[in-house]
Amino acid sequence: MVNAIIALAVALAMGIATIGPALAQGNAASKAMEGIARQPEAAGELRTTLIIALAFMEALTIYGLLISFMLLGKIG
Repeated sequence: MVNAIIALAVALAMGIATIGPALAQGNAASKAMEGIARQPEAAGELRTTLIIALAFMEALTIYGLLISFMLLGKIG
């Protein structure tokens, strides 16, 4: 019974940790492309800022993966 609850927690952790940053990354990329389209001369600065922001968002997914692995370690 406990293993089933931990498995469910792993599934929820990965699902939530993946969907949140995925939506945020899509939104950030969309706004960056919109900004570049409006002001092409600012493309370099926007690109750099976007890459840094995407890296921070991706870190959230990696933290969710780490927590999932830790939970899976408790099974068995």
